[in-house]
Amino acid sequence: MIEESFPLFTADEEVASERELLKSVEDGPYMQEVKYIIIHCSATRENRDFTVEDLLRCHRQRKFRTIGYHFYIRRSGIITQHRKLKEVGAHCRPWNRCSIGICYEGGLDAEGHPADTRTQEQCEQLLLLLMKLRKLFPDAKIRGHRNMPGSIPKACPCFDVESEYRFLEK
Repeated sequence: MIEESFPLFTADEEVASERELLKSVEDGPYMQEVKYIIIHCSATRENRDFTVEDLLRCHRQRKFRTIGYHFYIRRSGIITQHRKLKEVGAHCRPWNRCSIGICYEGGLDAEGHPADTRTQEQCEQLLLLLMKLRKLFPDAKIRGHRNMPGSIPKACPCFDVESEYRFLEK
């Protein structure tokens, strides 16, 4: 007979229960597979700048430790990476554990209505990024935030991702 002794420790941390231990394993920092590449917009007006610093501030106000997207594409076409490729993001619940999130700056017209405000530079860079990601994750489906079942209903990313990028999934 095995005698159980409590408390149990892992790496100097006390484990309160098996449930807590499993939660820490299941909620780990990395994905096991990438099933989706999800496109988002920042939901900001086309006539206003929304810098990486603004995005970070916005996500920290929502209690994220950092920017939730893996990539952010500015109006100029400059792409910044904010999470490792297989690091769990914070961009589309309940799909964060199996998806890479890409956000483009914009998504609202000058009056604040949902609109496809992508610049030519953003379109070009987004396409190149998607092509690279599909080479790394050939089975990943490219979807818009609004097309993900179970996520909060919204217009994001304010264009039809599936029809625009369907050719990449062949």
